[in-house]
Amino acid sequence: MRFDAGTTDVSSAATRVQISNTADRVKAIEAHAPSGNAGSVYFGVSDVSATNGRELTPGESVTYSFGVGSVLFSVFWVDAATSGDDVDWTVILY
Repeated sequence: MRFDAGTTDVSSAATRVQISNTADRVKAIEAHAPSGNAGSVYFGVSDVSATNGRELTPGESVTYSFGVGSVLFSVFWVDAATSGDDVDWTVILY
């Protein structure tokens, strides 16, 4: 297993951004909305939006662990209410 971390910038509000397009397998992922964001960000899969995703207000985070299983890293996407807001993420990869 290995650890990876990064930041995804949502340069245009209401425009989904894929976190990674690799075939790596994720055991656990944490998404964090930096406290400097102007608005909410949304974490989810390819159809993520303000009405279909896990909303994270500035400073909030969420962690998902997949137990004995894993999912493709490429399934995770983010969106934002405000252009230029970021989503920080950390993953444990298979």
